[in-house]
Amino acid sequence: MRELWPRFGIDPGDSTDDLDETVGRRAPRILEIGFGDGETLVQQAVARPDADFLGIEVHEPGIGHCLLRAAKADVTNLRVMAMDAIDVLRERIAPGTLTRINLYFPDPWPKKRHHKRRIVNDAFLGLCGRCLATGGHLHIATDWAGYAEHIDEALARTDLFRPVERRQHAGDAPLERPVTKFERRGLARGHQIVDWKLERI
Repeated sequence: MRELWPRFGIDPGDSTDDLDETVGRRAPRILEIGFGDGETLVQQAVARPDADFLGIEVHEPGIGHCLLRAAKADVTNLRVMAMDAIDVLRERIAPGTLTRINLYFPDPWPKKRHHKRRIVNDAFLGLCGRCLATGGHLHIATDWAGYAEHIDEALARTDLFRPVERRQHAGDAPLERPVTKFERRGLARGHQIVDWKLERI
């Protein structure tokens, strides 16, 4: 963290009003919420040098692993933030500046009394809609059937997004994304995977 954060990190006090200046160029900007150990985030940054990637994570060991992966891959199109994703979407991202938001395998909070903690809800979809440019995409994936139903219900209530594709599979057909660690863990438990691709309208 001491050595690599200055290279890849955006501090809470840093301005994100002009991310073009922060990153040093104007390019399509992709946000990943909850990147875990950064495996797939770095893979995507390597595969898409034409785009800039912004990752959000609050778990410090995961952030450390991501920084190590990013340094090893020598990527220049990746920045990370150690902040709450809702705060970032609400306060740190200018409206209409993102081309894509990725939310891969968020905590399902499976117990009914914890459902209110699930990140996908009406307010979250509204914030994503605020930050995405028209024609931008929101990608979501989960391996929990109950959470998939919850997401479907939330999507049915919003008029901000057009469903492009909803794909259910056994880990063999991820939708425009790499396979993640949490996905492999869910598949080992016998879970099915559900992917959504939604267009901001």
